[in-house]
Amino acid sequence: MKQLAPYPQWQWNIPAFFNIGVACSDRHLGTSKADEIAMIVEDDTFGTSTITFAQLAERTDRFAEVLRTLGVTPGDRVLIRLPNSLDYPVAFLGAMKVGAISVPTSTLLTAEEVAYLAKDSAAVVLVTDAAAWAGMSAKMQENLAQTPYLKHVLLTQLTGEIAPSTVLNVVSLEAALAMVKQVQPAYATRAEDPAYLVYTSGTTGYPKGVLHAHRALVGRQPAAQYWFNYSDTVQDRIMHSGKFNWTYVLGTGLMDPLYLGKTVIVHEGKNDAQKWLALIAKHSATIFIGVPTIYRQLLQKTVSTQADIPSVRHFMSAGEHLSDEVLTQWRERFGLDIYEAVGMSEFSYYLSQSIYRPIRAGSAGFPQPGHAIVLLNPDTREPVAEGEEGMICVPENDPGLFLSYWNLPDETAKYKHDGYFFTGDYAKYDADGYLWFLGRKDDIIKSFGYRVSPYEIERVYKGHPAVADCAAVGEEIEKDKLLVVIYVIPKPDVQIAPEELIAFGKQHLAAYKAPKTVYLAREFPRTKNGKILRKDVSPSIAYNKSNPR
Repeated sequence: MKQLAPYPQWQWNIPAFFNIGVACSDRHLGTSKADEIAMIVEDDTFGTSTITFAQLAERTDRFAEVLRTLGVTPGDRVLIRLPNSLDYPVAFLGAMKVGAISVPTSTLLTAEEVAYLAKDSAAVVLVTDAAAWAGMSAKMQENLAQTPYLKHVLLTQLTGEIAPSTVLNVVSLEAALAMVKQVQPAYATRAEDPAYLVYTSGTTGYPKGVLHAHRALVGRQPAAQYWFNYSDTVQDRIMHSGKFNWTYVLGTGLMDPLYLGKTVIVHEGKNDAQKWLALIAKHSATIFIGVPTIYRQLLQKTVSTQADIPSVRHFMSAGEHLSDEVLTQWRERFGLDIYEAVGMSEFSYYLSQSIYRPIRAGSAGFPQPGHAIVLLNPDTREPVAEGEEGMICVPENDPGLFLSYWNLPDETAKYKHDGYFFTGDYAKYDADGYLWFLGRKDDIIKSFGYRVSPYEIERVYKGHPAVADCAAVGEEIEKDKLLVVIYVIPKPDVQIAPEELIAFGKQHLAAYKAPKTVYLAREFPRTKNGKILRKDVSPSIAYNKSNPR
């Protein structure tokens, strides 16, 4: 193939003052978009709910005022642990309107994991749903009360009485919003001010906070043109299969489409392949966004074709590699491509395929215009030659790049130096300019779209009284499908059943982190310095190889 012409130059226009909360709601007031539906939530329990851009603007203003009455000031952290619901954008964007930093977290996290994040972020307010709050044990609620700064809990979806707390101020969010009579203007944040803090798997055994500025929303705009396929003539409806807490979904399923006045459709409830097709048809979605696992399920568990969902004209995927097999089968069944992108918590989907160039199966596509990505030799800091493996590096002045790792200056300096952010991800260019993503050389496990740190799993399991040592790894059960498993060396003269260890993981780790299989071993392959050789950890070292999943 002849080398393709470069993408056009991208002109950045970063204003001095910019607020994501305002940009995703108030921006559309006084326009034809104001009365358009901003979000549709399909909840298996609560049914269908909708909100217009005008209503979102008004409700986020009220939420900001509620925070002001609680004493929240610019820079304070607001921890959000909510299911997909209309309350999510209200809390996430409303907190930013008061200048606070939103801290989205997963509903899959255990209560003790939430308590850790509350303590690490020094959150002053927790926003969670009533069912989750009631499900936390009294002991865990007490642990939350012992975090240094947490004073208030705002409960959503409350249907009964609030259980009293002797330390925390627990109130109904709906009641608090109803009491607001007058609102103040949104806080004038600078584009460089912190906006939201997301937590990702870290190599220390604990989640690592990644702090983003308000400019991150502007920094993702190249994706709107070179990954999405928005229409200028119809009101696009974006169906996203993910949860808002994930940076992938926060961007593609909340901030980015709302900023551009598009309608977002999300689901809360059981993941079911047929459900996605039914919701697409019900709401005439024009763009569908998922992870490869979802596309595999649609192919394997349904017999539908594009004729069943004619409204969709664009399919998108990220989170893990989309296999050639899935892409081929999708084209045969649905007659359309799936456009893949690569991103990370520190820098959202900056590499992607697009409608402007042919998809080359297996390639991540191209850096989007505006993102001056280079592949460097991390030792020499020199660019690598065509076809050679190099580390993906991002200029530090890229507006989409994160600010810093939360309270980890040494960690920030480790990756941001010499004018670049050294991602840790490796890739190579072919002769036609296509970029081939090779992944990390560290031990992070990518399972079903989630990034899982083996160190975090091992830290938890080493707290079990029967465990002498352990190693968490990803086990490929079929092409491009990894499960999290753990190898355990029991303490001498201690008998422990794998089933007990699996239950232990479920109790102390989010469902996507908890190992699905436990292998018992007597020793691990190690380097001369005693470090476990993870690449050599396999069922061959286990003495319970028949352990069922």
